[in-house]
Amino acid sequence: MSVELTFVWRGELIESIHRGDVVVVNSKGKILAYAGDPFKVTYIRSSAKPIQAINVFLSGAYGKFNFSDDEISIMCASHFGEDFHIKTVKNILNKIGASEKDLLCGGGYSINREYALKQARENITITPLHSDCSGKHAGIIASCIAKGYEIKDYNKPNHPVQRDILEIISKMCEIDKDKIILGIDGCTVPVFGMPIYNLALAFAKLSNPKDLEDDIKFASENIFRAMNTFPEMVAGTGGFCTELMKNTKGKLIGKLGAEAVYAVGVKDLDIGIAVKIEDGNFSRALYPVVVEVLERLKVLDEDEKEKLKSFKIIDNKNSVGDIVGVIKPVFTLKYL
Repeated sequence: MSVELTFVWRGELIESIHRGDVVVVNSKGKILAYAGDPFKVTYIRSSAKPIQAINVFLSGAYGKFNFSDDEISIMCASHFGEDFHIKTVKNILNKIGASEKDLLCGGGYSINREYALKQARENITITPLHSDCSGKHAGIIASCIAKGYEIKDYNKPNHPVQRDILEIISKMCEIDKDKIILGIDGCTVPVFGMPIYNLALAFAKLSNPKDLEDDIKFASENIFRAMNTFPEMVAGTGGFCTELMKNTKGKLIGKLGAEAVYAVGVKDLDIGIAVKIEDGNFSRALYPVVVEVLERLKVLDEDEKEKLKSFKIIDNKNSVGDIVGVIKPVFTLKYL
């Protein structure tokens, strides 16, 4: 059963409570710590993107098109649609001989509120390139081309590229394909429902791949490096995923999923973490929990704690910017 994770104070009153679940595992599948239900079933949403990106390597697309680290990083992204994001996705499409018309993710204003307002003020024409998932879709198209698949309907569950991706998800998460609950994500491709335990396990393995098969180990090492070398591609200016990786000296990867899912893989410590906020609120409920978990596991040093503190303890402000309360984590982890 989920537990209280984040409180929202206004003055002396707790005005809102966000409940959820946390699990910490190692790459062997041992649960190290948890809060709530370590086997909470949910769609893992865009937290799956770094796992899905493994197919870019296994398909042969990585070698065929000589993708750079910034291009691999944006394939793992839920990006803000900033100019440098658009440029990078265009570069991928140019390399593989495709165009934005081939992207089936749909368009949309930035998932970052401030940047979305800027796009509206400047009357920017929104195309599929601006979708936060356009990098992932470009990577899927690249895999299709490398494998000789038709790119038509590449987003459908029965397309061979999606069957390939499902195999990888099943293998990395160590869950039988028949037990994965398939739905359709916001960007039109299949989305995977499973216990958060299995998501945490995949991130532990992705970040500590020494025992994986050589081709998956190679892919995992390159994805981990790319996300840390170009963290600005994974989210955007000031985004949590970007700031988390930028300020932790290459020790981890972190990836947001819609409806307040988050996954972290910590290198060398052999840790995978998955968090799900029950009500789907990520901007004020999720990030404090992730930072608190990392602190409790002693992943962060004092300098890193200082740089990430604005994501852990969030000022609750009124319409004129006065601080009227605070938002912060309140849970404890149970250790095994």
